[in-house]
Amino acid sequence: MVAQGVSAPSRRLLSATLWIVAFVLMVLTGGYQRRTGPTYPYRGEVELAGGTYAFELVRKGDSREGARLELPDPGEGYQGEVWWRRYPTGEAFQALPLHRENRDGRAVLWAQLPAQPAAGKLEYYVRLSGEAGELLLPGGSADAPQTVVLRCKNHVPLGLLLPHILVMFLSMMIGLRTALGALFLPRGLRALTAWTTAGLTLGGMILGPLVQKAAFGALWTGWPRGYDLTDNKTLIMWLVWLVALGVVLRWPDKLRRQRTAVIVASLVMLTVYLIPHSLRGSELDYEQLDRGVEASRAIETG
Repeated sequence: MVAQGVSAPSRRLLSATLWIVAFVLMVLTGGYQRRTGPTYPYRGEVELAGGTYAFELVRKGDSREGARLELPDPGEGYQGEVWWRRYPTGEAFQALPLHRENRDGRAVLWAQLPAQPAAGKLEYYVRLSGEAGELLLPGGSADAPQTVVLRCKNHVPLGLLLPHILVMFLSMMIGLRTALGALFLPRGLRALTAWTTAGLTLGGMILGPLVQKAAFGALWTGWPRGYDLTDNKTLIMWLVWLVALGVVLRWPDKLRRQRTAVIVASLVMLTVYLIPHSLRGSELDYEQLDRGVEASRAIETG
């Protein structure tokens, strides 16, 4: 359905409405991607001493400092440990005691999980013991505890990370607005397609590799060099938008062809953003590391 023969004020109102819809879709999609990503904290609730005990387990660490695990203090009658090992390995779990502390007016139990080289991972679980018995977080049994996986990375300067994130999400918003325009108000389709493609070029194909280089020591780990899902899905999304831009520029008078190309590119973009970020990403091969291979050369992808 394309708006035709409408007045200029009506077109401006429709355009503003489409921008608002695109913004809302961007926020919802970005929030979904963040919450479902493998480095988002694991959150859960369990029954403890007749009440509900809510906890959060960190899944992201720093290659220099490790990661601070912090849990609400269930009471003086409880003690606990964090059991961890390098991932993926068959090593025995090691224990770290949880320390009791008053932090910003809150009683907490905490431990500092050990730092790993960039792309190194740990799996761990928490065991709390008290008057009501033993509790494992996030769950499982003493013979088969459930674990969460934490990945370490190098520090990425905020001056590099923030522009990457902002440009990528702005590109998504403009891309969604382009698709909505193709459906309802195809004025300015060429400019919007160009801006979307330019944003993906800057944010995904330039700043993205620079962020990855800072975090894990490699500019590009997607095809044809590797199988990093984030790199590969970014590459596919960028190529599809390049094709859409080519169609819009090559056939300026073929509106149906332009609309089809833009809508397909936007659907690919939406699909890419609905895939959790950092899945099948860089992972340190501890077998290579233990054989003496330099950490930066012992990173696998996919």
